Amino acid sequence: MDTSARRTPPVRDEEVEIAVGAVRVAGHLTIPPRPRGVVVFAHGSGSSRFSARNIFVADVLNEAGFATLLFDLLTPAEEANRANVFDIALLARRLVGVVGWLAGQADTAALPVGLFGASTGAGAALRAAADPGVDVKAVVSRGGRPDLAGEWLARVDAPTLLIVGGRDEVVLGLNRQAQQAIRVECQIRVIPGATHLFEEPGALEIVAELARDWFLTHLAAGRAQG
Repeated sequence: MDTSARRTPPVRDEEVEIAVGAVRVAGHLTIPPRPRGVVVFAHGSGSSRFSARNIFVADVLNEAGFATLLFDLLTPAEEANRANVFDIALLARRLVGVVGWLAGQADTAALPVGLFGASTGAGAALRAAADPGVDVKAVVSRGGRPDLAGEWLARVDAPTLLIVGGRDEVVLGLNRQAQQAIRVECQIRVIPGATHLFEEPGALEIVAELARDWFLTHLAAGRAQG
């Protein structure tokens, strides 16, 4: 059933430009009325803020009352150098910078922050979550490579959900290894029959629901208690 006609319009739904270090990156910020928290998306290699899969998940989170920020981790010039796509330290610094930008915005400054990482973006998200300069309350990984965060995994203090397709066997193994390195609450949810991109019917819907519920538990609940 199409419920779009009954949706309350967002307070903000716009393209933004964010200064991070010496560069400016493009993003899309959506803030629903009375937001519970804000979720920043870190896409995988070869993707951008226009990722259809991340936009789908962001829409579900918006309906649940979360603000979302999808942004390009790299500038177009940086993307031309393929090595940058896999520079987890660089991508994590960008995430930290963007979280800092949100802290300076009047309508997001007081909101608890969650990170949603896909593919290589999950490694960057977890490394950013471990950075002492930011306060990240929850992390969700979709078909991610959390192992790319390396030794930073042991410093993560945000409850983490790792979502993996049951047929994505190599990545599932890497996620299980990463789970052992994370010292706080860390769960793996395997979607049977799903491959790396969750293209199977209903698979992405499950991803979005799992992410929504994780953030409701660990992001919105923390705000209510605070």
